[in-house]
Amino acid sequence: MGSLNKKFPRLLPKPIKKNCRVSDLIDGAFKAYNGARIAEACRLFTEKMLANNGTVGMSLTGALTPAGLGAAAIVPLMKAGFVDWIVSTGANLYHDLHYGLGMQLFAGSPFLDDVQLRREGIIRIYDVLFDYDVLLDTDAFVRKVIQGPEFQKTMATDEFHHLLGKYVFERERKLGLKETSVLSAAYRHGVPIFTSSPGDSSIGMNVAAMALRDSKLQFDVNRDVNQTAAIVYDAKSTGLTSSVFILGGGSPKNFILQTEPQIQEVMGIEERGHDYFLQCTDARPDTGGLSGATPAEAVSWGKIDPDSLPACVVCYVDSTVSLPLITAYALTKVKPRKPKRLHDSREAIYKKLCDQYFKHGTVEKIAHRTDLDGVPAKKSRPRNLAKRSTGAGLKE
Repeated sequence: MGSLNKKFPRLLPKPIKKNCRVSDLIDGAFKAYNGARIAEACRLFTEKMLANNGTVGMSLTGALTPAGLGAAAIVPLMKAGFVDWIVSTGANLYHDLHYGLGMQLFAGSPFLDDVQLRREGIIRIYDVLFDYDVLLDTDAFVRKVIQGPEFQKTMATDEFHHLLGKYVFERERKLGLKETSVLSAAYRHGVPIFTSSPGDSSIGMNVAAMALRDSKLQFDVNRDVNQTAAIVYDAKSTGLTSSVFILGGGSPKNFILQTEPQIQEVMGIEERGHDYFLQCTDARPDTGGLSGATPAEAVSWGKIDPDSLPACVVCYVDSTVSLPLITAYALTKVKPRKPKRLHDSREAIYKKLCDQYFKHGTVEKIAHRTDLDGVPAKKSRPRNLAKRSTGAGLKE
């Protein structure tokens, strides 16, 4: 018993009272299992990831924006300066457009007759319902916008989404809407948004169709890879921490994490990995897929700083449950930060990375570095990889 008292806090929560705040509920009652992981996630986000103006990248997978979490959670986090850059599926950004264009989505049921829905022209995303015209009108908006002269060139997806967000913001203003769209909010607050697979969504489908009508718009995926790495390198080289807040998994998870291997393994620039890792997922690690891969595994790739591993957290919880809780907790516990507006400095930080690459990089094999010699840690923290074999759970 004595050793337990020295290592762990006693599990003795107080009764939940009427009108309890979300932050008090999490701190007071989320004591075990994935409830405890959510509590750890909240504290990691607020006490470490947001501390000292650290840079926070967020990845979005799963149908979050159709469920309204763009307006409910992601936009407030950007507005508060708590999310500095984003990697998203194109689908989340496409369905985000519905809200920015004032279209109607409905809370329905997953137990409907889909053949009958098809006959009636109703689209279903589990229990979210909307009229087929929502898709057709959104497609028409995208096609009209990208005919503009500023779109007639090759560009990275962050530049594309910034330009698209400008038009969404203007449409919001005309409709009298406020803070409904992630793309619009990203434009207003200078938050770069990347898509790791730009052709894999209805936005990409419309861009492809317009290419048949001689549109000059092309996506520069090479710039995306290097620009995201530049954001991370800029943070680390200026003494800031770099954190990843991963919702779901999939391609955006890999894209946001591969920034560190791009810096170290490919470009030959000395680095240690992201400082903090927070993931909300329902994916298992034992299938070998990236979606379920733990932060402990990410250490072996150089994606995560090994000294930060004890502070990494994985919540095996649906993002539609965890994201609102983490958002409410953060907005209660932390004062808003001044937005970094990384879009405004995209060229400067890109050049900074390029200069370092041409100084240290080579087309030959990069020198093999696994002991991190010559790469100083930002903080003194004992390594204990076995402690977090799942990458989630215990306090330091």
